[in-house]
Amino acid sequence: MRIGMLLVLLAGGGYAHASTSVDVGRFQLPQGAPLPAPAPWQLIRFDQQVAPTQFQLRNWDGVAALEATANSSMALLARPLTVNLEQTPMLCWRWRIDAPLLAADMTTKAGDDYAARLYLAFSLPSSQLSLATRAGLALARSLYGEQVPDAALNYVWDNRYPVGTLRPNAYTERAQMWVLRSGAADVGGWVSERRDVLADAQRAFPGAPVQVRLLAVTADTDNTGEQARAGFAEVHFVSRSAPCVFSPVLR
Repeated sequence: MRIGMLLVLLAGGGYAHASTSVDVGRFQLPQGAPLPAPAPWQLIRFDQQVAPTQFQLRNWDGVAALEATANSSMALLARPLTVNLEQTPMLCWRWRIDAPLLAADMTTKAGDDYAARLYLAFSLPSSQLSLATRAGLALARSLYGEQVPDAALNYVWDNRYPVGTLRPNAYTERAQMWVLRSGAADVGGWVSERRDVLADAQRAFPGAPVQVRLLAVTADTDNTGEQARAGFAEVHFVSRSAPCVFSPVLR
């Protein structure tokens, strides 16, 4: 998926949970049949010729979760963010996949797919952008809309590159890909993450003060034509001194 064109800002923002947590993705299970995620989450498609990844809320092994199912498909489920990263820089979430992809390769455009991906869009001061970057962003926005982000950081569940790999997206250096999980070692169950978004953004985009604007999740298989199923749950920000706030898994 061409991440350089991707993130459209929507109305809304996170809300505080107690005094240390800003909840941005704690899902309430529907009564009866699974339903799409509620506002401010919205589906974003970039190519109407590509089938969209499907999203629904469900109880998944005791966790109130958002399920993403991809079948040669791509779409985002995205929501806006208004989070002060100086106060609450730590992003916490649970995620899972059924299996890693087989043919994906983040170094190529043809292989730019992921079994699970959580990413953040940032705005940067114009003074921090080179003339060439500003020209490139202007062109992208003329094609895809004014909300093309200045930068994006993607936390991915990859199939081949080692945990800790950080590299530009195959389509644009304005989007950085960070491998948090790789291969099949942790598949089939919920795993928890805790990332210092402020520190990670400063490493990915050195010297540039960033403001986070949007969060999106997906399972992405439009380039490789594979199938994938991923889950996301309990997405929230906390301060560096506070623990993540995960609910007990109910069986």
